[in-house]
Amino acid sequence: MGLGAWGTALALHCARLGHSVVGWNRDISAVNAARSSGKISCAGGTTEIPANMGVTSSLADLGGAEFTIVALPARAWGDVVPSLKATSIVSATKGLESKSSQTPLTYAHSVARYPRESLAVISGPSFASDLIAGHPISIVAGSTSESLANTVATTLSSPTLRVYTSNDPLGVELGGILKNVIAIVAGVSDSLGYGPSARAALISRGLFEMTSVATSLGAHPRTLSGLSGLGDLIMTATEDQSRNRSVGLRLGQGEALSDVLQSLGATAEGVSSAPLVLDLAKKHGVSAPLTEGVVKLMRGDLKAIELAGALMSRPLRSEF
Repeated sequence: MGLGAWGTALALHCARLGHSVVGWNRDISAVNAARSSGKISCAGGTTEIPANMGVTSSLADLGGAEFTIVALPARAWGDVVPSLKATSIVSATKGLESKSSQTPLTYAHSVARYPRESLAVISGPSFASDLIAGHPISIVAGSTSESLANTVATTLSSPTLRVYTSNDPLGVELGGILKNVIAIVAGVSDSLGYGPSARAALISRGLFEMTSVATSLGAHPRTLSGLSGLGDLIMTATEDQSRNRSVGLRLGQGEALSDVLQSLGATAEGVSSAPLVLDLAKKHGVSAPLTEGVVKLMRGDLKAIELAGALMSRPLRSEF
């Protein structure tokens, strides 16, 4: 579900492994164009749709699947998931559901009433372009059900995609969500020309902030040091393909957030997640200065250069 860059890459990957795949897109015109041409857009180009992959805009066509991978923006979960009739849901979304401030799996359980053992998440350092190109990638599949986590890992793994498993789906989700916010700060820093020392410090302190927020919500701290936390953070904070880093680079150059989003052409989940994360951190008494700084910058309460000064002038404290 969701044929953006990552969703399409996952669908093509599964089809190339020989699985029977149906790709869902709510855009009827895009579905009709794909059907008529036999091609689909992905990772900056177009590719032939495999014979074992269908494309649809109807939820009714998704029944009977062993599991449904939901690669929708977080804001779309509330519109679609309650109407979905799936056996198991595998989230490939890295954002918080906007109305409830819940992670996608928490939302699917509490609102859409899916049993926790029918829910899983995949996350980790992975660009659609790398998956399509067959470059080596490692991600993690998290679920409270060891059986489902293993099924997801077995189904998706290939000679170029290694899928580990985790029994901490909340931590896996939060790693992928929280790193997007930190990547925006890293982009701002690089835009200001602060160099590798500042970027490394932001990644390190960002990981600490991510872990503090995640554990306050019930995640295991070890999960944040793995692929869905540190691994994804390093990639997203340092690589210009990252949409969240790109937002930070442009905010650091003085562009207004509205102008950045209008021309970005894709979803940067960190933008919508940052204020929700800050609210959660405050609710649980967790200090989140990087997230707070991003929110103030996006709202226009701080300029980029002022954000740097505010972070560096904070009272001295123990590192941990």
